[in-house]
Amino acid sequence: MTRPALLMALALSGLAFIAAPGLAQQPDSEQPIEVEADRLDLDDNAGTAVYTGDVEIRQGSMLLTGDRVEMRRNAAGELTRAAARGDRAYIEQQPNPDEPVVRGWGRTIIYHVAERRVELIDRAELHQGGDTFTGGYLEYFLDRRVVQARAQGEGVEGSQRIRMTLQPER
Repeated sequence: MTRPALLMALALSGLAFIAAPGLAQQPDSEQPIEVEADRLDLDDNAGTAVYTGDVEIRQGSMLLTGDRVEMRRNAAGELTRAAARGDRAYIEQQPNPDEPVVRGWGRTIIYHVAERRVELIDRAELHQGGDTFTGGYLEYFLDRRVVQARAQGEGVEGSQRIRMTLQPER
């Protein structure tokens, strides 16, 4: 394998976060990773891959989009963080076949791999089934299915009041 091909393979291998337990359906982890972007800047020494220009990353039921997506890896080559930015960065995934798709928007979306935590920042919105949460800053803990919301926070323009709609249990 040539060095550029090896570097590209390393950049894409960082997407293993998509297959983390509880986040993806089992079949998702076995699906190919597809990345579309206008540009890729890879710094193997720094452990970063930056995709720009209408970025779309797919693996099975997972979709992450933004104008710019930056992936960071540690010294072992494991993905530690993925950050999507744009006017409306977007993430979606169906956690399990019998559960509804979880959808999130924000000007910035940051996925912290080790903590299994997603931050939706500025004009944040999260939909899970019929339940919706909006505000300046939303934090979603994948394994515990906990949402924390704030009207203000770092990276949030002004104050964006928290609103939620919860559907009654059936």
